[in-house]
Amino acid sequence: MQPKENETITIAFEDLDAFQTLCGQFDENLKRLEANLRVGLRVRGNEVTVSGSEQDVAKAKTLLKELYEVAKRGAPVGVQEVDRALAVVAVEPGASLSEIMSGGIKLPGAETVVIPKTPNQKAYLDAMAKNDVVLAIGPAGTGKTYLAMAFALWCLFGKKVKHIVLTRPAVEAGERLGFLPGDMVEKVNPYLRPLYDALYDIMGYERGGGLVGKGVIEIAPLAFMRGRTLSNCFIILDEAQNCSVEQMKMLLTRIGYNSRVVVTGDVTQTDLPAGKISGLSHARQILAKIK
Repeated sequence: MQPKENETITIAFEDLDAFQTLCGQFDENLKRLEANLRVGLRVRGNEVTVSGSEQDVAKAKTLLKELYEVAKRGAPVGVQEVDRALAVVAVEPGASLSEIMSGGIKLPGAETVVIPKTPNQKAYLDAMAKNDVVLAIGPAGTGKTYLAMAFALWCLFGKKVKHIVLTRPAVEAGERLGFLPGDMVEKVNPYLRPLYDALYDIMGYERGGGLVGKGVIEIAPLAFMRGRTLSNCFIILDEAQNCSVEQMKMLLTRIGYNSRVVVTGDVTQTDLPAGKISGLSHARQILAKIK
């Protein structure tokens, strides 16, 4: 069913390469916008004619111009990016897509460009760039671990740090490390799988594994941080809701010269014994008072 055409406008795009990226292969991006915004889109040369209701045309115009700016900055614009843009605009109509989606991380030799999908993810990246200690608290699937890994790798390849330390508490659902089979790495690896997955997705299995093999990226359970001073490194503490207050204090006091730490977790999903306070919740209360 064709949308009722109350208004028709034509938008011209000067950068032909960016315009081709905006349209997508076989105009798949424009077709996606048509289907979701209830407008008609017709391409002629470097122009797009938009027809539909006044409100839908205005929304399509904004999205087209924002995605065009993203393409001009060299960021990818495919069907996934269009879907993300539609989702962001649905939640925050005034959000600047070009700022959000162009603030990505491109690593030398990486297999993917890491691009924030939401305003909160953009704010998360900005926070990591500006602060030495960042607490990222939120539900699963919001990109806390993935973006932390991407930013840590960016710091590593940009020579801002010399190595990366990945850690997390290795006690969940009553399992204790000493009773699990294998050496230390074999015991803790299953717990650190999300960090490995993020590393391999960004850098590829061979190169990511090489960094681990050379010790540039170190993986260890949180208990192994005791007594160390971690200098010139980027530390990621994952699943921090399962840390005790003492463990959190121990980690945060391990930070040495020129080091950064990102602590991620979901305070609603703790595996700590009943009545035990989460170190992540405690740290949030204490550090929230520091500006």
